[in-house]
Amino acid sequence: MKYALVYGLLSGSVIAAVITAALIVGPEDTHSMWFGYLVMLVALTFIFVGVKRYRDVERGGVIKFLPALGMGLAIAIVAGIAYVCVWEAYLASSGYRFMDEYIAAMIRNSRAEGASAAEIARLTAELEPMRALYANPLLRLPMTFLEVFPVGVLVALVSAALLRNPRLLPARK
Repeated sequence: MKYALVYGLLSGSVIAAVITAALIVGPEDTHSMWFGYLVMLVALTFIFVGVKRYRDVERGGVIKFLPALGMGLAIAIVAGIAYVCVWEAYLASSGYRFMDEYIAAMIRNSRAEGASAAEIARLTAELEPMRALYANPLLRLPMTFLEVFPVGVLVALVSAALLRNPRLLPARK
């Protein structure tokens, strides 16, 4: 579990730090979904590094698919939990204004695109339940975890498939 903690915390910390920094000081275009998932994918490469290190140090340079996948998923879980913790800290430090600001930005963008008053009213009505849902921590915490965990599962699957081959990046003696 040492590998899961070390590489999961590294991955989660990178994700949280970059996304939080972008929210605080970044330009408006860094708030996009693509930017967030790109950061997650890059940071979750720690899954590959952690599984490889586990294979080389603990398993003598050889690992089967399922143990590699298990280690990758453990790292992804720790990264997801770290991300949730940092996101909650960010929300608390910003007065939990994120969803209000997000909804205001969506409405502002609709107006800028020339949406009619009826369309803006419909959009506002659609977004209000999301505000209430996000205010409940029992729903917000798993939603936040599920932002990052599916990407971690994908990286864990690819890492396990690649690293089960001992000739791929063999351990140095």
